[in-house]
Amino acid sequence: MSKIIGIDNMTVEELNQELANGAKFVVFLYCISIVILTFKRSSEIYLVKSGENTFMKGLKFNLISFFLGWWGIPWGIIYTIQCLFTNLSGGRDITPQVMAALRQE
Repeated sequence: MSKIIGIDNMTVEELNQELANGAKFVVFLYCISIVILTFKRSSEIYLVKSGENTFMKGLKFNLISFFLGWWGIPWGIIYTIQCLFTNLSGGRDITPQVMAALRQE
């Protein structure tokens, strides 16, 4: 499993309490294009606590997509818009998948 940013030094009880309070695990999308090749990728997993703003966490990935994503024809423009929309909406919530993986470990 990928590194989860934001859970450093948290106990299982603290993590469960955060999740019960509305925290979620999210990834941010970014895209990079090189003329005819376009790559759409996900960031590391972030723990976003309840009430925490995701704008600053996703800013780096929005900037990457905005400046490097739209160059590819035709997918660069499409993927860039998708990435920006997803990130500005708070990222992609993958809490159920992370919890299922953590239970298996």
